[in-house]
Amino acid sequence: VRFRQFWGVSKRADLAESLKVPDVNGEYETVNPDKSNRFSFRISGVATHYLAWPRLVDLSFQHPFAGLSEDRRKTLIGTDRSAIKARMLMYFNPGVTWEQLAALKTCLTTDVPRFDAKRARQILLQAETYNDDRLLQYAMRPFDTQWCYYSPIRPLWREPRPEYWASYEVGTASLVTRFKAAKSLEGPPITFARQLCDYHMMPPNASVFPFRLRPSPKSKVTTGQMGLFGEGDTPTANLSPIARAYLSNLGIGNPDSDAETAGLVWMHALAIGYSPAYLSENADGIRQDWPRIPLPESAEALSASAGLGKQVAVLLDTEAAVAGVTTGTIRPELRVIATIQRIGGGQLDPTAGDLALTAGWGHGGQNGVTMPGKGRNVRREYKAGERAAIEEGAVALALSDEAAWGRLGATTYDIYLNNIAYWQNVPARVWDYTIGGYQVIKKWLSYREKELLGRDMTPDEVREVMDMARRIAAILLLEPALDMNYRAVKETCYEWPSLA
Repeated sequence: VRFRQFWGVSKRADLAESLKVPDVNGEYETVNPDKSNRFSFRISGVATHYLAWPRLVDLSFQHPFAGLSEDRRKTLIGTDRSAIKARMLMYFNPGVTWEQLAALKTCLTTDVPRFDAKRARQILLQAETYNDDRLLQYAMRPFDTQWCYYSPIRPLWREPRPEYWASYEVGTASLVTRFKAAKSLEGPPITFARQLCDYHMMPPNASVFPFRLRPSPKSKVTTGQMGLFGEGDTPTANLSPIARAYLSNLGIGNPDSDAETAGLVWMHALAIGYSPAYLSENADGIRQDWPRIPLPESAEALSASAGLGKQVAVLLDTEAAVAGVTTGTIRPELRVIATIQRIGGGQLDPTAGDLALTAGWGHGGQNGVTMPGKGRNVRREYKAGERAAIEEGAVALALSDEAAWGRLGATTYDIYLNNIAYWQNVPARVWDYTIGGYQVIKKWLSYREKELLGRDMTPDEVREVMDMARRIAAILLLEPALDMNYRAVKETCYEWPSLA
């Protein structure tokens, strides 16, 4: 296959003009589609060493679970736990008439493809009752934890993924990734979650790798799993036989014995996946397929890398308090980031509408889809106090001033809620930070516009943006250590036997 790029608004004319060149093929490069690049017609430069590393699916015993798909216009998902609970208590109450439910004007009483609303309620009322344990935290997007009411009984959810639910346990650590990139500016292609995950948490669709698997009656009789799970109910490490052999070769004992050992490989993968050097050096390969991860050749190196992965994981976990970042004495370089301010000074009054998000960050599209908006932000230079705080933090982190600015960005933003309130000093790279193709903070804001949320933001939600910005800044400032770890692993890499 011959390949060439045409860019810009004139690409159609440029393409036609190119036919007049005597040697048409001279401007094209040769592409060799094969299994390793998913038979892509696009030019890529994938290093041989990258193709020798195992993919995430090679490390996993269980093929990854697809995330949940609601497709009920967020009737079962939302930011307000009490509202979802009240709605579902009515839904599961046989004494509540269809007309009373219809007055709520939700998708639970609206027919859509594959969902006969009346028939669905009849099925649910016969199969189960309201269960408060099914009101669960839900990973909607990276850094966006909401609530959901879950039921494995079809057709309440469009895709309830009963096999995912059968293995899920509240608080189970998981990596979430995708089988190929959906966007060119993807950022890290991996994230971390302890909640049930949405299908679109990582586009084009989220694939969930639990660190441990909870045995279920179905899995116990599946070919090849009986020996792994045995007859008990103890969770087992989600590691392929060859990944278990890798740990054994390093002298690491039974990974089923505890969650820490079961998570070593996965936490290491998280540390590698957040290294900018790894992402830039292997961009073409990462884009085409599951991320491939180099493995350390010693137990000490694996433990050290997994330790870095744990630091990344706790920063990604919005429900985990992080000393110095979200609680306790905040680190000096983070203390000045994303502080909530009122134009002209003074206190903000939540009861007077001061926390309404009306700057145009999102609006409703067709079929209940949220469309992002431009919003309002102002890019500026750092103030003297902000600059001094970041430089003080750089000293504590053993980073040069140049390294700190390189990680956070040479300029900063003020991000507006409305015409009187704003988050002050969100460094440029924090604001632009992308995971799985989503610009994290901007995406979060798009779902909280008052037009869509139906209310003002709460003080806790306003603080959540501040905490999110500080978590992202802490990840960015960890990048030098993540790069050093990646390069050390790459130079002395374990030879993955199935691909040798």
